[in-house]
Amino acid sequence: MTEVSLTGRLLVATPALADPNFDRCVVFLLEHDEDGTLGVVINRPSPVDVDDVLVPWSKIVSEPSVVFQGGPVAMDSALAIASVPGGAEPLGWRRVHGGLGLVDLDVPPELVAADFGSMRVFAGYAGWGPGQLETELRSGAWYVVDSEPGDAFTPTPDRLWRAVLRRQVGELAMVATYPEDPTLN
Repeated sequence: MTEVSLTGRLLVATPALADPNFDRCVVFLLEHDEDGTLGVVINRPSPVDVDDVLVPWSKIVSEPSVVFQGGPVAMDSALAIASVPGGAEPLGWRRVHGGLGLVDLDVPPELVAADFGSMRVFAGYAGWGPGQLETELRSGAWYVVDSEPGDAFTPTPDRLWRAVLRRQVGELAMVATYPEDPTLN
């Protein structure tokens, strides 16, 4: 049973996480309840331009304007998140946390473009069944930290893992200096 929802928070892979799908990744949690957990990896840009797969949305997405690898599940499907400043709730947008929400990609972009501050498209997602994430948290695979509004849309996703850790307090900030391969130290 999930006691506290982690929706809207970040999962930051610990150096001990051995799964290559999540090595040094940062996951923004879209849903977390007794039925399981759903999130998207926000620091893995792919080489695919949004213009190659979702032409109507290509002028709205934040830089870099590529599709991000949201996770290992359903890589052939797309989902998008967008920020909506000022508390509005535009057509085809469902609030997840604060000013961030999921975008219905079937809505014509011209109807919502003016309402979006930032937007990003993801291929696939990361998912955990009931209790699965809690087991991984107990085993030390993830750090759970607060998200900041710009995390999901950073123009430098390759630096996000270190940046998120660096802004934490205490020993957790030190993890940001952990080398890619500790055997080479």
